[in-house]
Amino acid sequence: MDPRILNVKIKGDSMWPTFKEGEHIQCSTYSGQSISEGDVIVFHHPYKPDITCVKRVKSVSENGLFVEGDNPDPLASEDSHNYGLVSYNAMIAIHTSS
Repeated sequence: MDPRILNVKIKGDSMWPTFKEGEHIQCSTYSGQSISEGDVIVFHHPYKPDITCVKRVKSVSENGLFVEGDNPDPLASEDSHNYGLVSYNAMIAIHTSS
């Protein structure tokens, strides 16, 4: 398997209906490539370094990324509304469309 590809397991329902609990998604290891609005990214939680998050990028700035879950229930996702911008240094991977 290509070492630049990560197989990430979805936990929780913050990304429902796009991804469901237990689903595996393929992601490319982040190495400075361009990130755009709408991309799904994998990153270290800003305040809980042992937690890995999967969220959609809603806006990109030089200061970081504003991310949200896809679930329409506002209580279903802990995201940038809770912890602010995600640093580029926290990035792990970007979801690769199948």
